[in-house]
Amino acid sequence: MSKIANKSSNKARQRFLIESIAVFLIIASPFLYKLHVYISQDPEATISLLGYTLDNNGFEDLSTYIWFLLSKIIPIYLLAIWFFTCKHWWYHVILIPLCMYAFQLFEVVYSEDKYIETENILWLLPVSMVVITFVYFVRVKLYDKYVHGIDLDAMDAELEYFRQKEQLKQDRINRKVESTTPIEEVTTEEETKITFAQRFQQFQHSFKNLFNFFL
Repeated sequence: MSKIANKSSNKARQRFLIESIAVFLIIASPFLYKLHVYISQDPEATISLLGYTLDNNGFEDLSTYIWFLLSKIIPIYLLAIWFFTCKHWWYHVILIPLCMYAFQLFEVVYSEDKYIETENILWLLPVSMVVITFVYFVRVKLYDKYVHGIDLDAMDAELEYFRQKEQLKQDRINRKVESTTPIEEVTTEEETKITFAQRFQQFQHSFKNLFNFFL
């Protein structure tokens, strides 16, 4: 019992820690978005962060570049928190705007093109098609179950029950046939022996009468 209690306690602590971090990020999002105000607007300014040097990356200045990054990063983690905590059946559609911001961030950080937000919609199409199709089938299944009263799982279970019942019935018939076949064969063989014996007795009796007649 103590191990189970310790395991449950550790899971509760981890969940509390993760939820606390998520709450802090949500609360801090407006303040994080304003960080670009404190960045130098000098076109030649750079920042060293964790061994990585940030420059203006083609923007007018570093402050503008940081503002653009934060305008993508903050919606990404807010949507991610919403996705992992949402309890609604349609929560998968959150992946579409989440991927949109992620593609935009990827394009501005790694693309060498001078133009931004030009091709990310093409990257988003496959994700949208998969997510929309999946959500549509979920919606149809729930609509049939709770609006029309059609429970596909219950129908499948009922069909499986009747299928098993029919199989059991067929197995009983097969066993009955197998058990009765030898008896019929034995009966037929015994009848053949009896008929042959009767005929032999009739022939013997007829031959005896013929012999008496000549005597």
